[in-house]
Amino acid sequence: MQRSGPGALDRVFTRLVPLLGAILLNGCSSVAYYGQLAEGQFQLLRARQPVAQVVADPATSPQLRSRLAHAEQARVFASEQLKLPDNRSYRVYADIARPYVVWNVFATPELSLQPVTHCFPIAGCVAYRGYYQQGAARGAAALMRQDGLDVYVGGVEAYSTLGWFDDPILSSMVGWGDERLATLIFHELAHQRFYVQDDTEFNESFASFVEQEGTRQWRAARGLAAIGENQGRQRDQFIRLVLASRERLQAIYAGPLDDAHKRLAKQAEFERLRREYRQMRDGQWGGDKRYDAWMYGPMSNAKLLPFGLYDQWVPAFAAVFREVGGDWLRFYQRVEQLGRLPIEERKAALQRLVVSL
Repeated sequence: MQRSGPGALDRVFTRLVPLLGAILLNGCSSVAYYGQLAEGQFQLLRARQPVAQVVADPATSPQLRSRLAHAEQARVFASEQLKLPDNRSYRVYADIARPYVVWNVFATPELSLQPVTHCFPIAGCVAYRGYYQQGAARGAAALMRQDGLDVYVGGVEAYSTLGWFDDPILSSMVGWGDERLATLIFHELAHQRFYVQDDTEFNESFASFVEQEGTRQWRAARGLAAIGENQGRQRDQFIRLVLASRERLQAIYAGPLDDAHKRLAKQAEFERLRREYRQMRDGQWGGDKRYDAWMYGPMSNAKLLPFGLYDQWVPAFAAVFREVGGDWLRFYQRVEQLGRLPIEERKAALQRLVVSL
């Protein structure tokens, strides 16, 4: 297997060592956690190979060769048409031999939808903690549950280092089909294009919009029909259903009930969510069960958290895109203007964009 050369590894150490030095000031628990992050990232970078080399290798399976060739086309489209960064990210490949690159642990208080946040030297404060080993994520989640927190663990197929490294296409990205691979590339490059520290909702909603609109344009450019209207409508309805449940929970937690009655109301709300889902699934959707596994798994505040993080402001960014006539460069300029606002002003501006729809 082709490895990164000595010069590339030197650059890795040049970037990682100052961060680890700062981490040492935060105590032993931080050293252990950041140590696994540094080791996981370093192993991932060592595994990278140029996509062209993997495609040309006779030992590469026909399926992987086809997926990577498709990814190369999507990567060119991302830079030329979507005006996303033109660099070596997603022009290299890494086989990580596991289904997800990291497992994110989300947590909230028992009677709140406010995420437990974690602050990092580069990314700022985010609403989750990532682990390269599933067992480590589950162990961290168990400790949080012992502290009385609601916890949810979710696998992640890809992530962005925000341009610090040449992010690879991962083997965890290629198993879901050609289109999913393209959407992941669009999403992660959007994080490289613009990122605001300490505002997960803004960053993930922005990247989700770029992913969705980029996928629409990518399909159109290849002469494919838009994503099935029925499928898109079901996804939107499901998201609205979950977000409505979040709003009702927020009202419960902010209301006058004592904690015991809030707990009862919380469980009643989860049952209402499942009941409304069943009615939608068996009625409007004709029995389509694509969301059953998620809905009927253990439910918690933390499980609902990613919906607010990844989807809350997508309509606002869609409004901005329409206002600039679909011009990607003007769109990014407007996004950067929003990102420079103080956080409360930023949220107010995004809310006005949503209301204007």
